[in-house]
Amino acid sequence: MDCAPKEKKFEIAEQYLAKHDGKPGLFLILVAKAQAVVWEVVQTQAGKIVDIKRKKPLPFVNHYSFHIWDAEWGHITIKMSGHPPFGAQIILNGHEYVSCGANRAGIQFRKQGNCFVDTPDGAGLAKVADTLSEAETEGRLRQLCNRWIYSACLIFGLDLDEQERSGFQYQYSTYQLEYSRNLRFHSGKQMWEVLQRLVDRTRGRLDLKVVKTIFGFKYRPRVKRLKQNKWGVEVETPVYDLPVFHVHYGKLSLKIYSKGERVLRIEVMVHNASETPYRRKLENFPKTVLWMKEVVERFWNTLHCIDACFIGDETLEKLPAPWADCRITHMCPASGL
Repeated sequence: MDCAPKEKKFEIAEQYLAKHDGKPGLFLILVAKAQAVVWEVVQTQAGKIVDIKRKKPLPFVNHYSFHIWDAEWGHITIKMSGHPPFGAQIILNGHEYVSCGANRAGIQFRKQGNCFVDTPDGAGLAKVADTLSEAETEGRLRQLCNRWIYSACLIFGLDLDEQERSGFQYQYSTYQLEYSRNLRFHSGKQMWEVLQRLVDRTRGRLDLKVVKTIFGFKYRPRVKRLKQNKWGVEVETPVYDLPVFHVHYGKLSLKIYSKGERVLRIEVMVHNASETPYRRKLENFPKTVLWMKEVVERFWNTLHCIDACFIGDETLEKLPAPWADCRITHMCPASGL
């Protein structure tokens, strides 16, 4: 299916996925134009190659998004350029991986979009999610990529014989990652109050030293790097007057926002894996996931330490009274969960 510019391809895929019978395989190919590296081959009249040069500026060429259902990883997307060397991006969703693992383990759960909102076995679901930080995950990822990219995608450009004769092989690396933790509240109003207080009491105290500690970096970044990759804390209010709390550190960022009516999500985003301590090698994927988990935990502990408690309004009038008659309202980040 050809897609128009700015058409939301993931919505098209969701419509087709809703009708899918759950069998592993390729179920949809979407075509759209995007910039890509294209090489121009200069030949003599006898057909001898004398030069290979890269076209500048980068031209817009057809990219093919192969939507595949995998039994272990769920819905995956392989976006491939239609020109040699057929550069590809493989997009995975960790929530789909956890869903498939929970189904195999017999764990019941309920999802709203890309968020788990209810389960009677939270520990079991977390155990499935923690397998992404195991060392064996690198091998499973490599098997997944090899299982589909040659037979379901590249075969449209090079058949199996041409692939074997040319020795064509892909080398995989990690580019972008996201890791999130969801906190479910019984009351949406209480969640909103907790988020508002966290934003009001925290953003002014997150200086560079604290942000650097949260991301686990020992040394202060150079001034040149700070100019190129800005750091800072900002608050956005996109819809329904609900704040979105951002912490930026170069190409790494943290975000707190509401996911639905009663779910508060804390998310760390790696916009370029080369900024992480483990860089972009695929074999370091489990270590990077574990590092992101630690970043979220340090961030949440920092918020808890900064805003561990506050004095209620009714307490201010009783401050001159004996301590036994005063009330200190304790605000735990997990209150109302």
